[in-house]
Amino acid sequence: MQEEQRQRAIVAFQEFLTTPLEARLEKHHHVSPETAVLGLFRAVATTVPAYQLFLKEHGINAASIQTFEDFQTLPLLVKANYLQCYPLPDLCRNGTLETCDTIAVSSGSTGKPTFWSRFLTDELQIATRFEQIFHDSFHADTQRTLAVVCFTLGTWVGGMYTTNCCRYLASKGYPITVVTPGNNQAEIFRVVQELGSLFDQVVLLGYPPFIKTVIDTGNAQGAEWQQYHIKMVFAGEVFSEEWRSLVGQRVGSTHPCYDSAALYGTADAGVLGNETPLSICIRRFLAEHPDAARALFGESRLPTLVQYDPLSRFFEVHDGTLLFSGDNGIPLVRYHISDTGGIISYEEMLEFLAGYGFDPISQLQQQGGRGIHSLPFVYVFGRSHFTVSYFGANIYPENVTVGLEQAPIQDWVTGKFVLQVQEDGDQNRFLSVVVELAPGVEGSEEKRDAVASAIVSQLRRLNSEFANYVPVEYQLPQVMLAPTGDPEYFPVGVKHRYTRR
Repeated sequence: MQEEQRQRAIVAFQEFLTTPLEARLEKHHHVSPETAVLGLFRAVATTVPAYQLFLKEHGINAASIQTFEDFQTLPLLVKANYLQCYPLPDLCRNGTLETCDTIAVSSGSTGKPTFWSRFLTDELQIATRFEQIFHDSFHADTQRTLAVVCFTLGTWVGGMYTTNCCRYLASKGYPITVVTPGNNQAEIFRVVQELGSLFDQVVLLGYPPFIKTVIDTGNAQGAEWQQYHIKMVFAGEVFSEEWRSLVGQRVGSTHPCYDSAALYGTADAGVLGNETPLSICIRRFLAEHPDAARALFGESRLPTLVQYDPLSRFFEVHDGTLLFSGDNGIPLVRYHISDTGGIISYEEMLEFLAGYGFDPISQLQQQGGRGIHSLPFVYVFGRSHFTVSYFGANIYPENVTVGLEQAPIQDWVTGKFVLQVQEDGDQNRFLSVVVELAPGVEGSEEKRDAVASAIVSQLRRLNSEFANYVPVEYQLPQVMLAPTGDPEYFPVGVKHRYTRR
């Protein structure tokens, strides 16, 4: 028996169960995040064999790292120089895999599996991110809630992690019941139809395109989503505010800032941050004011915008990309995840918005006021190689997505597409967009022209580079409409890629 493990679990679980959400989210005002991350570094440098070797190979004496400025000189961790260089046990505390109780798998962008070990204490940190959403957005402290986990189950990170965190909330006293159909649509419909009426609300948790498919398929089959008071939790993909509104309308949502929320997560360390009613309110304003969004984020696309607890995950920015440090089964110090993005303090965000005459806090207070916490913001564009370059302009999938979400196009398509730059027989470049038709929808020349017109209209509105760099005669994309599940562009069962080079 491992008595130390037992004590770790008891202490962490008791703290989680007895600490109010508000107190946990206010803690960073009383404990310096910079001091806390220095403490994390010292603990990792003392107890993790792989990190000790990593520092030695880089000629670094851990005792020399005394200040936060010293901390910022530490070399960055990536999979290639750290995770793939040492045995899995050596990446864990004290070099023992037994300090963890679960191993999950991620395939990453290369398709080669990476193993991630974690313990109950790691999951309890992440459960607070779920608590923010269920408490602040869904009022699940007073509403009997059925949480339907629609992420893939098995060894993959999302499904089991989500299931565990929702159960921890139930242990804390939330009237939440969890059911796990995974990504089996027939089973999702069955559990919602047979169990949903027993609860005050039903929460669907899953990958955004999959949740939309579930909703659209249900509507086609006569499902009455409105009677279940559907709420949604998303992860894994950037989506537009038009998409949020569209999906919300199809389930009867009337409060877009409170009826859904996205998680910013990685297999490497669970959930790093989460959308809040405040961040959604701000993002919806920025979606309607692209000039303000460009001024704030520096790009012609709208990133995911979340808030984070700097005592749980400490973010830094390096050359326009994000680093984080956090305690996990495999503790990570200055880990580089290659996501393009940045951080904005709570005060800086409100000051910026005030300059545009917008006060999100007063707007939310008119809707009850939950979800207003003075936490910093992190924004995430995702990996930069998911763009295409056309006449020197960076074209983002997010820009095209908005075009497909216009009426009546939104009823014809699934939302999936493939964006690429191609050449004709004379080697003239053109922008190609292959769009997946919704089940049962037939393509036509009129539909194709309407899709192309909507895409170019939104590109001109949202992307100033496109509007100014690309000659007018080359702006209209060539659109091809492909049937649902087309094996070349939209193979079933494969994670979709929106760009090709």
